[in-house]
Amino acid sequence: MGRIQRAMCSGMLMLQAVVLLLTTPVLLVLTDVSTPLALALGLGLTLACIVAGGTMGRPFGGALGWAVQVATFLMGFLITAMVALGVVFLSLYAGSWFLGAKIDRERIARGQTA
Repeated sequence: MGRIQRAMCSGMLMLQAVVLLLTTPVLLVLTDVSTPLALALGLGLTLACIVAGGTMGRPFGGALGWAVQVATFLMGFLITAMVALGVVFLSLYAGSWFLGAKIDRERIARGQTA
């Protein structure tokens, strides 16, 4: 994974972490989910975003980022609005993943490393 791809994917995951942190009170107030489960989902996915963003340079960082995207979309079964947010963040992450890789390939082809 190249430097640009890592930076773009990490940035998207950090933005997503903020949104997922803010879904925790929504889970607590607007759903029938138990308090421990709501905290585990909201805070757990927030932490997963942060860990994935921080480990983007390792092989499992990218896979964890994709797993967070799937989990965010699946939260739509608890909060309907999360389906839309899941699609938005999945699109942003996928764009960062593929566009970042393309930019890194083009930089290598031109002989630029920094």
